[in-house]
Amino acid sequence: MKKGKGYITISMLIFGSIGLFVRNIQLTSSEIAVARGFIGSIFILVVLVLTRQKFSWKAIRPNLVLLIASGTAIGINWILLFEAYRYTTISNATLSYYFAPVFVMFLSPFLLKEKLRAGKLLGIIGAVIGMFLIVGVESVPGNNHLLGITYGLLAAVFYASDILMNKFIKNLSGLETTIIQLTAASFVLLPYVLVTQKTAISLDMKSLVLLLIVGVIHTGIAYILYFSAIKRLSGQTIAVLCYIDPISAILMSNIFLGEQLSALQITGGILILGAAFFHEFDYKKTFKRGVLWWKSEKY
Repeated sequence: MKKGKGYITISMLIFGSIGLFVRNIQLTSSEIAVARGFIGSIFILVVLVLTRQKFSWKAIRPNLVLLIASGTAIGINWILLFEAYRYTTISNATLSYYFAPVFVMFLSPFLLKEKLRAGKLLGIIGAVIGMFLIVGVESVPGNNHLLGITYGLLAAVFYASDILMNKFIKNLSGLETTIIQLTAASFVLLPYVLVTQKTAISLDMKSLVLLLIVGVIHTGIAYILYFSAIKRLSGQTIAVLCYIDPISAILMSNIFLGEQLSALQITGGILILGAAFFHEFDYKKTFKRGVLWWKSEKY
């Protein structure tokens, strides 16, 4: 249990720092996304081979269309998120990106036939209000916050679509699913990069090192740690610890880049993350456990 919590905490801290690195890579967002997918998938594949973990090709075939579609969604999601980092603060990009669980909450009744209870509906309304508070920030010279937040929200749409598609993928481990999705993302986006890239790609040493860090550490190692952790932890523990990602991203952007959040932005962020947390957290089961514990202590 402790090792699992350690793994997921480290992976979330790694994910939370990605904006700091992406901002300093002298490539377009689509180029970074393709390179990240290739480097990450190769690293994970090498680890799987070295640890002698086998692929279940029989289980992959019936899921192949969904794997390619979800991989494409991941790639587009990365491009949009990296664009968000370029146009607004990392804090704003991260908070708008964490609108994804709210989109999932809203679409679940239509796609997964799940009931939209009153509590979750209030969460959606709260998140929308929170987003309005964040969008209302004053512009900083040289930044286009509205465009950046729009990119962040579009990234959240594709992240939400990936979450929903993964609900229908069966009989595959998390790492098997991830490596195929990363590879699919790279191969699907590569033609787009080749068509839109009008000049030869040239990387200075700093950008090359940062790109390798994003591919190996922020993708390969972070995903391996994450999937190693989820085997050891309950769903609710994972849901809680995953919020280390946005919180650490906001703190790191404040410490290393000097980005500040206004009182309204902080309120908006709390509303958005609160709604996302509410979607993941089984509050009814937790409440029942609390009541049973209270009764056992009382009597």
